[in-house]
Amino acid sequence: MRVVVVDDDPLITMALKTILEADPEVEVCAEGSSGLEGVKLYRQERPDVLLMDIRMKEMNGLEASARILREFPEARILLLTTFLDDEYIIRAIRTGARGYLLKQDYGSILPSLRAVCTGQTVFGNEITAKIPDLLKKKGNFNYEVHGLLEREYQLICLVAEGLSNREIAEQMYLSEGTVRNYLSSILDKLELRDRTQLAIFYYRNLP
Repeated sequence: MRVVVVDDDPLITMALKTILEADPEVEVCAEGSSGLEGVKLYRQERPDVLLMDIRMKEMNGLEASARILREFPEARILLLTTFLDDEYIIRAIRTGARGYLLKQDYGSILPSLRAVCTGQTVFGNEITAKIPDLLKKKGNFNYEVHGLLEREYQLICLVAEGLSNREIAEQMYLSEGTVRNYLSSILDKLELRDRTQLAIFYYRNLP
């Protein structure tokens, strides 16, 4: 797995490189210190994963991610920060980054990189714990634009809150089989693969 690391703190960059290359299957192929360098290095190296800080001079990691993903929609970007900020979380999701972790959680960085490399989307435990609060801040979502029924939108909201099919069935007064049928229809309409992608779709479309 080839990884580019971008952080404006050289000590953190060195620490990340040491952690990652302790795994013989990981190669840190380039290092940068700004969002602009992150964009340049991604173009040059085309890494399997770009591991990038959010708060940097010249161009922050969110802006750099947006620029890279416009040019390379398949890019896998894992964002790091020391700040548990609601706006950062929402912007990271909307931008299309594959993950958002706190730098302090060193133990989860390597497993998260592996997950992102296989196409998964990951969030640190602290960030996942904040998602229910973020959901309460949602405004009106135009579900009709996506060809969804109001009932299907209600189901998406419950999936995004982490409820199981059984719990959704209880809340919506449906059978589990009906919930599964609704879920299958929703995934087909939105061209998504699974519940995780459905939840991410929901977060990305928060107003």
